[in-house]
Amino acid sequence: MPKRPAAPADLPGAVPVFPLSGALLLPFSHRPLNVFEQRYIDMVDDALRADRLIGLIQPEDPSEESPKGQAPLQRVGCLGRITHFEENGDGRYFIILEGVCRFRALREVTTERPYRMFEISGEGFAADFERSHGEDQVDRVRFVRMMRDYAEFANVDLNWEEIERTGTADLVNFCCMVSPYGAAEKQVLLEAQTLNERAETLIAMTEYEMAKGGGTAAPLN
Repeated sequence: MPKRPAAPADLPGAVPVFPLSGALLLPFSHRPLNVFEQRYIDMVDDALRADRLIGLIQPEDPSEESPKGQAPLQRVGCLGRITHFEENGDGRYFIILEGVCRFRALREVTTERPYRMFEISGEGFAADFERSHGEDQVDRVRFVRMMRDYAEFANVDLNWEEIERTGTADLVNFCCMVSPYGAAEKQVLLEAQTLNERAETLIAMTEYEMAKGGGTAAPLN
């Protein structure tokens, strides 16, 4: 089985890309996907025969979940590696992508395959390969307080014992991925330069949502 890339130099020059609006993948996080369109079934088949790598990226126009043709895409996506797959009886796939690193989509590659391929660059995203990079800059106490306030606001139950055992980077990235925000907000979270910037951005978004919704939680500062 091909190894997980460990540095920007390990990245392939071009990868198949899966345009999907509102879908956020971050390094070392996991995103389940149900694959049912034939073009993406073919993509998964080809990836499983090769390096198991697929680029998840959002279209610029979020009005269509997964546009056909040459619809413009965002310039930054996240490379994912298929770590689990199940083939359903009707030929569909259930897969889990593990985030490898963010990438910049440089130019589209002409291919006879039914899906799109792009030349990519991992330049500027070397820190994505270090799981805990930037954790010391995050105010974890403040971040967890935001989680508690939002859980109360949204009336959701969280496993606090599991949260205490989770590393700060994994916690921030997981919360960003499952946050209830739209495509534009998800792209902002993806493109945050540092883990602390991503954490602070999510806190700001959450404070705004609670204030707009009449929440009584105090500002998280």
